[in-house]
Amino acid sequence: MKSARFFLLLFLGAAAAFALEKPERTYQVFQFPADKIPRIDGDTSDWAMVPESYVVGKDQLTNDSKPPPAAGDKSLAVRVRVGWVKGLNRLYFLYEAEDDFWDFADPGLHNDTFEIIVDGDASGGALIDKGHKEFWTPDRVGESAARPDDRISLDEAHWAIHGVSAQNYHIFTPAVNKDWTMAWGAPTWTKELPWANSAQSFSFKHGESGKYVLEFWITPFDYAGPEGPQRAVESVLRENKIIGLSWIVIDYDGPSPRGFWMLSPKRTSYGHASELCAFRLMPLEPALQPKLGAQWTWTVVDLDRRLVAFKDLSVGTITAWKWDFGDGATSPEQHPQHAYAKPGNYVVVLDVTGPAGPARRSKVWDVQLR
Repeated sequence: MKSARFFLLLFLGAAAAFALEKPERTYQVFQFPADKIPRIDGDTSDWAMVPESYVVGKDQLTNDSKPPPAAGDKSLAVRVRVGWVKGLNRLYFLYEAEDDFWDFADPGLHNDTFEIIVDGDASGGALIDKGHKEFWTPDRVGESAARPDDRISLDEAHWAIHGVSAQNYHIFTPAVNKDWTMAWGAPTWTKELPWANSAQSFSFKHGESGKYVLEFWITPFDYAGPEGPQRAVESVLRENKIIGLSWIVIDYDGPSPRGFWMLSPKRTSYGHASELCAFRLMPLEPALQPKLGAQWTWTVVDLDRRLVAFKDLSVGTITAWKWDFGDGATSPEQHPQHAYAKPGNYVVVLDVTGPAGPARRSKVWDVQLR
């Protein structure tokens, strides 16, 4: 009975893992062109190209502070934009906030905070140890223990799940004489270069009002363990992929938060990836897309026959393709296959034609066959 009950819990947890909050809404992550990656320097000008439709403001957040603030409280204004770059497994953020009282004198957690939670493969599940109590401690009824195996210590269980499959960044706004964020979990190394970077801009002192700007990027991980990056698995970011993401803005004006502003309707989303919101990694905006550009990739299908599959990745409106495989053979197909007669290093050229004219992409010795 103990075993059956535990596996039922596992089944129910897995069934809920792929659910995200706000099913009626999918937020958008802006794609920056590769030649316009935002510089992390606290200057917002790099983000001027991001349309207003990508902005998530305070009007989309729910305040779950206790006691709740007075009706019509406008002491805090928040704007968040999220971006990505095709080919990089990074999420870029611009956080802009105006407040009538910035609280950051304490060296610990008592600090105005922008807390983000990211699940790069949207697999869901608890990411903070508190969410796993039903598996690792006696059940509430007291009939039996829900732990799967008493030979696994609570410490081992803690480090096996705490921030490993999704990540929580408790970002201090502003960070003064302290790390820019607390990486809440076992893999604290995720907040350092080359996996993250940040820059902030502000002129106020503790207790004063003013505007705060924070630029940063983080690397989402499908697996990030306490042992360090040597076994880590980055979340692969690609166009139209859905990721789990949410944030909480904690507004201190004294000993307790005046605001606990959540993008997810669930307060416990800080530690449970199934309670995050859906964000889609968008293609380039039409105004930023080239009218025509040739690009391609290749894969060996059968090494014995030296059979290669070529895939067209060109952008724009295209009416004709011409492949030169570098051995005298050609093809007008969009995605051809070609068998090479002998080993060698080949210069392969793709020419495409469309209303905007011609475009070409050659790759020198990328196609290597033995």
